[in-house]
Amino acid sequence: MADPGSSLDEQVRAADPDRWLSSRFVADPQARADLIALYAFEAELLAIPTRVTQPLLAEMRYVWWRDQMDGVFAGEPRKGHPVLEALTDVVARHGLERAPFDALIEAHIGRVHGEPHDLDAFYVGPMQTAVRVLAGPGHEAAVAEAGRVWALIQTGRREEAKAARAAASGAAKRLPVAAFPAVAHAALTSPAESDAVKRLRLIWASMTGRI
Repeated sequence: MADPGSSLDEQVRAADPDRWLSSRFVADPQARADLIALYAFEAELLAIPTRVTQPLLAEMRYVWWRDQMDGVFAGEPRKGHPVLEALTDVVARHGLERAPFDALIEAHIGRVHGEPHDLDAFYVGPMQTAVRVLAGPGHEAAVAEAGRVWALIQTGRREEAKAARAAASGAAKRLPVAAFPAVAHAALTSPAESDAVKRLRLIWASMTGRI
């Protein structure tokens, strides 16, 4: 029988290679698996518009995921769904709050109907949740600027990201070392760079604590 953790890891590697690379810098295997479960959930949401062509059909799938959050946060996930089962364990183990998950789903619904990106819901909230998984609560403020840098990079606003990077790095220095892999991918300046270059950037970021 295939290892569900391995399956999620492969899913994230294919769907979200930059954050998959940054997750390799998490030394603890359980913490890395927990991070991958968060990213696999996001990968499921991102894939929906590629599978259906009509906004209403996409919205219906997002509503399904929103409904599944009831089970996740009650400790009763849909059986046989590896992402939901893994996410339920992560939520319980780290005492995660539901609001960022709901906000992300609502942002996706808005996006398929042509609304602008809600950058905080798409990027800042998930990064703050990832940091909580790696280092516990209390680091939200230190993560917000790095999340916005990542948002700007992902939406093609690289000059704005460059201008915001110094402030984000300064804030990120307040993070515990164990939390840094959750923000390290904000050091990646272009999705088009080779994996070798990205790895070097991530090594540099991890050594200096700067993005």
